[in-house]
This record gives sequence, structure tokens and C-alpha cells, in this order.
Amino acid sequence: MSEIMRPLPFAQLMGWALSEYAQSGSVFGIRVEKFWRPEQDTASRLYDADLDCPLGPAAGPHSQLAQNIVAAFLAGSRFIELKTVQTMDGAELRAAVARPCINAADEGYNVEWSTELTVEQALEEYVKAWIAVHVLAVEFGLGAGVVFNISVGYSLEGVQSKKIDSYIEGIKDASGLPVWREALEWLRANGERFSALTEADIAAIPAAVSNSVTVSTLHGCPADEIERIADYLLT
Repeated sequence: MSEIMRPLPFAQLMGWALSEYAQSGSVFGIRVEKFWRPEQDTASRLYDADLDCPLGPAAGPHSQLAQNIVAAFLAGSRFIELKTVQTMDGAELRAAVARPCINAADEGYNVEWSTELTVEQALEEYVKAWIAVHVLAVEFGLGAGVVFNISVGYSLEGVQSKKIDSYIEGIKDASGLPVWREALEWLRANGERFSALTEADIAAIPAAVSNSVTVSTLHGCPADEIERIADYLLT
């Protein structure tokens, strides 16, 4: 069976969230009474950022689409490890890896690899999710001490490729991306739909989506290759 993820435009994503909340008191299935709010004894600092809680999803199928990331945030996740990206993506990857990636009819077999989206789509999803969590944090008083951690692989050549380099640079500063501009334009044009969000809140959303990275390699990757990847990313 083949399943293709279909990312939603930011306007549709936020329209869904706001409409569901108005009608049902929930956002992406998370009831308002289950929204997690920061507690002083769970707060810390990580990667030069405030972190309200050091828990969250590991990179996986559940950390690909923006609405899944937002749902995790609402339920209390504040350290979000985003799905791994690599040079093989989209249709090419779907043809190489069986879908669905987890078959749990009896024993569970996980043949998941990297993002099922294209790298460009993945970047857009993570930017949309980043903006959405900051908006909803203000709107619902949830605190915005959240860290997004990217994951890249699987070789030095791949990490240095134009495709992955563009992804990394976009994550480091999303302000020049069309998806960033479109999202902020929608927020400013729909301010009446929010009860707490202000123009100052929109302007304060950090353009640096992530400044931290997890290196993902395939089984058997030589130690010196991993060291070269780490050195490249650090310098």
C-alpha cells in the first residue's frame, strides 16, 4: 500500500485549528483541558534558548507534518526532533522503501527511513509548524519555550549537497522563504480571528527555526565519516 503525505497551506492549517477550537474546544484532536502549560520546575535552557520542558517526540513519521508537530506541542512536547532529511526524497524514496513504514499486524517491523516528503516540503512544514506553535502559545497562554532540533544524513557528501545545504540555511534563518512571508501575511490579514495575538507577537516570532542538529547515519557508517560530518556542521 502506498500513502502520500499531503502538506496543507498555512492558511488552511490555521483555519482548521481556529475553527475546530471554536466549534469543539480542541485543536487537531487535543482537548483544551489537555493543553499543557509550563511549570517552573520543568524549565531549563538548551542551545541558547528557553525550554519549558525537556520532553518531546523523537524524529519519526509523527514529526513530519505541521499539524502533528503542533498537536505534540499542545500536549506538552517542547523539544521537537524533526524528521531526518537526506538527498534521496519524495517519489524516489517512496519507491525504495515499503509503505506504510510500520507493519504492526503481529510483530512490529519498522522500515522507516528519512522524510517521506521532499526536502523542500519538509522545510516548509517545519517552518509552518514553528510559526503555528508560537502563535498558539500566545493565543492560549502556553509559553513558547520550545526547541526544534533538525536531523540530517546520511553521508558527508549528502550533507554538503546543495539540497541539504539550502535546507540547513533555511532552517537557520527562514525570514527569506516564501512560506515564511505567506504565513506572516496571513496572520496579519486575519488578526480579528485571534483574541490574544498582536502585531508585536507576530513580529517577535524568531526567524531562526533551529540552531541544533542531530546527525543520522546508516548502519556501518565509518567513525571517521561521522567525525567529518560533525566537523563540517560545527564549522
